[in-house]
Amino acid sequence: MPRPVTVTISHDLGKEEARRRLTEGFDKLRGAMSGGFLFAFAQDWTAPDQLSFSAKGLGQTITGKIDIFPQHVRIEAMLPGLLAAIAETITGRMEKEGRLLLEKK
Repeated sequence: MPRPVTVTISHDLGKEEARRRLTEGFDKLRGAMSGGFLFAFAQDWTAPDQLSFSAKGLGQTITGKIDIFPQHVRIEAMLPGLLAAIAETITGRMEKEGRLLLEKK
C-alpha cells in the first residue's frame, strides 16, 4: 500500500538561494540515479516555488513535490508499496541530505 511522507527542513537562505540549491541538488541526484539507467526522473517547476517530481525504477514509482518557503522547505512524497515498508529510513535520509544541502555556508 502506498504511503505518504512529509519532511520539513528549516533554512536561513531565502527562497531564491534555497531554490537554487534544491535545483542543483536534485539535478545531481537525478544524474547519479539515472546514470545507471535504473531510474527515470521527471521534474517540473509547476509554480515559481514548487517542484513536482517523479522517479520510476525497479517497478516502483515515487511521486512528490517540494515547496519552498522563505524559512523552510517542505518535501512531500508518495512511496509505493515496497518502499513504504522502509518509509522511516527514507524519511531520515531525506532530512539528513536536505539539511546538508540547505545549511548556510
